[in-house]
Amino acid sequence: MVSAADAVIPACAAVGIAFAVWQWLLVSRVKVSPYSAAAAAARNGGAGRAVFRPEGEVDDDDGGCGDDEGADGDGGVAAMARCAEIQSAIRVGANSFLFTQYKYLAAFTAVFAVVIFLFLGSVHRFSTESQPCQYTRGKACKPALANAVFSTIAFLLGAATSVASGFLGMRIATAANARTTVEARRGIGPAFAAAFRSGAVMGFLLASLGLLVLYVAIKVFGLYYGDDWEGLYESITGYGLGGSSMALFGRVGGGIYTKAADVGADLVGKVERNIPEDDPRNPAVIADNVGDNVGDIAGMGSDLFGSYAESTCAALFVGSISSFGADHNFAAVSYPLLISSAGLIVCLITTLFATDLYRVKTVDGVAPALKLQLLISTVLMTVGVLVVTFTALPHEFTMFDFGEVKRVKNWHLFFCVTIGLWAGLAIGFTTEYFTSNAYSPVRDVADSCRTGAATNVIFGLALGYKSVIVPVFAIAVSIYVSFTLASIYGIAVAALGMLSTVATGLAIDAYGPISDNAGGIAEMAGMSHRIRQRTDALDAAGNTTAAIGKGFAIGSAALVSLALFGAFVSRAGMAVINVLSPKVFVGLVVGAMLPYWFSAMTMKSVGSAALKMVEEVRREFAAIPGLMEGRATPDYASCVRISTDASLREMMPPGALVLLAPLVAGTFFGVQTLAGLLAGALVSGVQVAISASNSGGAWDNAKKYIEAGASDHAKALGPKGSDAHKAAVIGDTIGDPLKDTSGPSLNILIKLMAVESLVFAPFFAAHGGLIFK
Repeated sequence: MVSAADAVIPACAAVGIAFAVWQWLLVSRVKVSPYSAAAAAARNGGAGRAVFRPEGEVDDDDGGCGDDEGADGDGGVAAMARCAEIQSAIRVGANSFLFTQYKYLAAFTAVFAVVIFLFLGSVHRFSTESQPCQYTRGKACKPALANAVFSTIAFLLGAATSVASGFLGMRIATAANARTTVEARRGIGPAFAAAFRSGAVMGFLLASLGLLVLYVAIKVFGLYYGDDWEGLYESITGYGLGGSSMALFGRVGGGIYTKAADVGADLVGKVERNIPEDDPRNPAVIADNVGDNVGDIAGMGSDLFGSYAESTCAALFVGSISSFGADHNFAAVSYPLLISSAGLIVCLITTLFATDLYRVKTVDGVAPALKLQLLISTVLMTVGVLVVTFTALPHEFTMFDFGEVKRVKNWHLFFCVTIGLWAGLAIGFTTEYFTSNAYSPVRDVADSCRTGAATNVIFGLALGYKSVIVPVFAIAVSIYVSFTLASIYGIAVAALGMLSTVATGLAIDAYGPISDNAGGIAEMAGMSHRIRQRTDALDAAGNTTAAIGKGFAIGSAALVSLALFGAFVSRAGMAVINVLSPKVFVGLVVGAMLPYWFSAMTMKSVGSAALKMVEEVRREFAAIPGLMEGRATPDYASCVRISTDASLREMMPPGALVLLAPLVAGTFFGVQTLAGLLAGALVSGVQVAISASNSGGAWDNAKKYIEAGASDHAKALGPKGSDAHKAAVIGDTIGDPLKDTSGPSLNILIKLMAVESLVFAPFFAAHGGLIFK
């Protein structure tokens, strides 16, 4: 029987895709000149400092960017041509890295798909006979071999969607960066609109694509499973595993790439050579801008897609073994998909507030406009959740509660989703308070730079530890209320509530790297100081919103992981987990250690790659005559190659640690030890991730606070090149791998281990515990 949900879900996904296309058509109206810089230089002549030329030529121009008329008086065809050339170089570098990375990931995906099939197929020795259902007594379910086949297919679908999400995001960002720079000629408003609309294209494409693919997979799988919804939604959990597997490698690989280039460029360029950020004389500048796209765009897109897929799959699985699952009420079981559908419509309306209804007109209006997006989307989504809850769900039903039956009313779930939604906002605003230079914590970190880098590092670490308090309490309250009202299903939908406005969250997140690239292009193209000030204002606001996005991702990861943990415990047949049992406690201690082991691997990888980058940048400054004076062009390709080789080589060991830990624990030590491992990793990983991300964000904005010199206090610490500024740059380089590599990757660690354990739970329950029987 076709329900209203069958019309609403694909329709909302189609609307989201259409809106993304419309936003891109608006952005694509901004043209970047295709003329060659050499031809433009021949026409314009003039003298000035050398700027970037991919072919290794030197081009001189008096700066500015614009068409022949010269918007804002900043004309210069040559500068416009350089915008196009730099944009092309960034796009080529990002494409090259991603295509090489995807070759590695294709091999991994094929091997791991075989592992999933063999492990799950062996649960009943690859039998094709129907098996008794685990939750619906007296009923036969599809054979374990079918679960192996469809879980493998779902894994491949999730992996493909995750890769597509990251790649599309990167393509959009590399096409939007120069357009944002060009729009900055007209003012801060048009530049903000170009960057934000481009971010919205990525946000809506990813959210809509994830929803549509998951809905189609459920319908197609349902043709075989029929009324066996228990088996259907168990196999769908492979979708979340595929998404998170790709996200892990995308986050780690992209993070190593971008931070190796960033640290190398800053240490030699700013500290040793005292040249501006994104100066075209710096050999690592192109690699740095490429890194913004492969790390902060492609990696972040895959990460949030993984969170969305996992939270949805966890909620669908737990919902399928409830009373409305047994009654085959598709609208009620699809409650998580309907929440996401409503989220798309809410985010569409919210986006129009920033781009059309209340446009940014001044530099001071940028940050409030982005904060308003979070507030408007949360308020509107609360109304959307209310409508969906009372429309889709029966008034009263029962939920699976670890062997017991819990009576739940529809308004209980409304509160579960809503508390997750508002907890996300609380985490976001707390993150902003600790990472924005508009507030005292970051200003205190900046002030500590007066006495050198050591005090800066001490203050930054203290800030990161302190910033954990409010988010953890918000997560704790969400968990308690949600579990009390609706058991593990309540936690799953609370996580979904936090991610329900993922399209807006992604738009804000992607806006940051796009603005950062726009500023880099402005600097490399030699544009006027006025244009660079505008792009810097966009970048400063984007830096804080990026930290807010990381806070959302980590907070939602905690709830998602707990929901997956609960689903794993129920699927493995455990009614109680006794922490005093040595089997469980051993897992708990080892699990709490894993985030530190993982962080050590990723931090050292960035350090090793940055060391090679620093040596190469120093070598080029010493070996290339006239480079410092601007008469020669550096070898950008060598720095791009160093980052690419290091990231691809170094992303494998951390990925192997995360993927092998649950398999080893479950196979050799059993489900009790694995449960302890997951709980330990969750509790430890969330704290480390929040403190690392916020310390890094605070150090970054403390440096920008000194560089901007917007207050008397900041002017007293500056200008650029002062001892306080150099101390701030050192703190920023320490924080870079914390906020962009280790911190964001940790939320994938806790999610991926949990969803992997859920997918392999039938095997662990049947054959696990070879040592701890």
